[in-house]
Amino acid sequence: MFRRGLAAAFALLCATATGAVAQTNIPSPTLDAIRARGNLNCGIHTGVAGFALPDSRGVWQGFDVEMCRGLAAAIFNDPAKVRFIPLSSSTRFTALGSGEIDVLFRTSTQTMLRDTTLGLRHVTTYFFDGHGFMVRANSGVQRVRDMGGATICLIQGTTNEQVTADYFRSVNVQFQPVVFERTDQAQAALVAGRCDSFGTDASQLAGVRASMPNPRDWTILPERFSKEPYGAYVRRGDDNWYDIVRWYTTAIIEAEEQGVTSANAEEQRRTSTNPNTRRLLGVTPELGQSLKLDPAWAYNAIRAIGNYGEVYERTMGERTSVALPRGPNNLHTNGGLLYALPMR
Repeated sequence: MFRRGLAAAFALLCATATGAVAQTNIPSPTLDAIRARGNLNCGIHTGVAGFALPDSRGVWQGFDVEMCRGLAAAIFNDPAKVRFIPLSSSTRFTALGSGEIDVLFRTSTQTMLRDTTLGLRHVTTYFFDGHGFMVRANSGVQRVRDMGGATICLIQGTTNEQVTADYFRSVNVQFQPVVFERTDQAQAALVAGRCDSFGTDASQLAGVRASMPNPRDWTILPERFSKEPYGAYVRRGDDNWYDIVRWYTTAIIEAEEQGVTSANAEEQRRTSTNPNTRRLLGVTPELGQSLKLDPAWAYNAIRAIGNYGEVYERTMGERTSVALPRGPNNLHTNGGLLYALPMR
């Protein structure tokens, strides 16, 4: 009986191991399609400073844009092999579900219902935000409770619609929503006086204010009324692609934790004796192998766009027109919420 028990346990162990190997060998239809096409189709915002906005030459710039470029570099070792597809709030998830895009990096809050009812998966948080309101600086409004009866610009298909309605209902104050499909439409209505306030996530309000004719004419009220963790979204049913997007995002954060930058990545790869750094930069190949990518996948991404801190400071840091302090988007060691999962 003892020998039979050992034999059964051994058979179960072999079956489990075989199943694990088989699981890792399941092809990724998304990755296969990207490689066959020769570029990554990446969904981004239709236009908000700091996250995604064309510059004077028509070249897309911003945090989400950089995340797309870095992912292309991880796959192709070429950040230019990406096609940007601007999407409104109301069309972004449909475009992803239909296969028009491969991944959505578009200021999209991770919520339970989005994750469980849309046939999509949110990946991992790469930006922490909260709902706020912007008003004219000379309006006399000091807090949101003072805006009884106000007309408020909102974007259709966002969590901000519900957050605004929930807050005003909770304090028994009336307001008049005016809903638009795109941020630029809401911004134009605010400037024209059609709305008394604009309600959306604070980072996007900072981007809108930065692109106003006179930014000092506008004030972002200090109160925050929600948790808005942004994450990339992918379609369900492709675990390998989910893993690639998840661990790519983690690698950009991990690079900042380890002090690896676009400028020193090559030297670090050549000289570092830190096992974590050697794994991250592909000196030892196991991380890339587990994702079905080149061993240098993270190294290529970091060389292309830098680490998380570099991307942030370049796109919305205090030296940019957006001038948004990092706050919760600092590393956990600096008082923020960013924390790279162990890459081993």
